[in-house]
Amino acid sequence: MIYAVVFIVFVGFIFYAFYLMKPKKVKQLPIHWHEILVKKVLFYKNLSAKDQEVFRKRIALFLSEINIDGVNTKIEEVDKILIASSAIIPVFGFNNWHYNNLSGIIVYPDSFNEDLQFSNMDKDKKILGMVGTGRFEKQMILSKKAIRLAFNNKTDKHNTPIHEFVHLIDKMDGETDGVPEYLLGKEYIAPWLALMHKEMESINNDTSDIRKYGGTSQAEFFAVASEYFFERPKLFKQKHPELYKMLSMCFQKD
Repeated sequence: MIYAVVFIVFVGFIFYAFYLMKPKKVKQLPIHWHEILVKKVLFYKNLSAKDQEVFRKRIALFLSEINIDGVNTKIEEVDKILIASSAIIPVFGFNNWHYNNLSGIIVYPDSFNEDLQFSNMDKDKKILGMVGTGRFEKQMILSKKAIRLAFNNKTDKHNTPIHEFVHLIDKMDGETDGVPEYLLGKEYIAPWLALMHKEMESINNDTSDIRKYGGTSQAEFFAVASEYFFERPKLFKQKHPELYKMLSMCFQKD
């Protein structure tokens, strides 16, 4: 009798484990999303037709895994497209990437303050995006206005959602410290630190075209430099060849 019970429990466990391990069904993206991507996302537009198909599949997978909710704002399909694109762009060089440290994204209509308040009466609402901590662990908060602006202006070096996803990538090794140990081999950590501090010094001495916010900390430097790398790659390579080479290695992309 006891063997029969053990057998039933074992079989039940196998079925339960199979259910948990069964991948979520990923819905196929609407055909017209390709047109929106070509129009809005320059990174996607510059891919081959084969890679564009891969990009769309990865967008579909991302949207099947991550919840996106709006607070006092409606999440339209273009917002989903742009957020998912921002997630895929930095990790497109990695075939099987999953943001294990992200479960949901909260979208506010505009900028907000450190207490996550976004009233028009609040003069301190200057934040456009952030990776949550504490009770907001595994959450990302983004400004809808910043999401749209990031892809409307194709000549600047700024992209708020990509900035925040780079913070998440940085955090994969346990710390958001500007040292992407999860991506770089150990032999490249010391050269990266030396190059980063050199560039931060140039920023703080007003002798660099990298945004000044990149000089405030190592974590912000990595995120700001990555924005520039993905937004204006040719200019970045021309102005910062060493840094371009290091980030190309980091993101497995040229």
